[in-house]
Amino acid sequence: MDLSDDYAGAGFGQPLDWGSSPAVLVIDMVRAYFEPGAELYLGSRSCLDSAARVVGAARAAGVPVILTRVAYAADGVDGGLFYRKVGALRHFATGAPGSLGEIMPEVAPADGDLVVTKQYASAFFGTSLAATLAARRIDTLVLCGVSTSGCVRATAVDAISSGYVPIVVADAVGDRDPRPHEASLFDLAAKYAEVWSEEKVLKRLNQR
Repeated sequence: MDLSDDYAGAGFGQPLDWGSSPAVLVIDMVRAYFEPGAELYLGSRSCLDSAARVVGAARAAGVPVILTRVAYAADGVDGGLFYRKVGALRHFATGAPGSLGEIMPEVAPADGDLVVTKQYASAFFGTSLAATLAARRIDTLVLCGVSTSGCVRATAVDAISSGYVPIVVADAVGDRDPRPHEASLFDLAAKYAEVWSEEKVLKRLNQR
């Protein structure tokens, strides 16, 4: 049996409706993932270019844009076991050489955008994001960023758990290998989120 048919037959992948008050959430699109030669380099910029187009459309439509970045104390103590598990996170510690924690200029914050600093995979864990969304009456999160199998997935799971509709933009998320990327998109669409193409998302934003 085809895998998609198997999942559909078990009741996975039921559609979620886009709400009336969306925000675009750009997850960790920082130099560490797009700088050739960097330890975390993804090997492609296509998701960054797609995210830039989504952000531009959101701003034109008056849709809030929120960005996340990662930062740790010099010794990584605020990163706990996660910091120890993923050695490359040391590049985000205070005083680390270079500027790998800087948000890429293609999606750099504009006036009115919110930047959330986080230490763990989910943009919700240990941050003010949920309170900010509630205060602004946001009901839908359009997710762009990296990595699909890591911070994007963790954020989508926490979003739906917190009552927000997660819309993952397939073209605007990326990973260091296509295998975890594709597997994560499949599983997200089955259980935790809607997975939309950039074209479909841009059309929806342009209708606002």
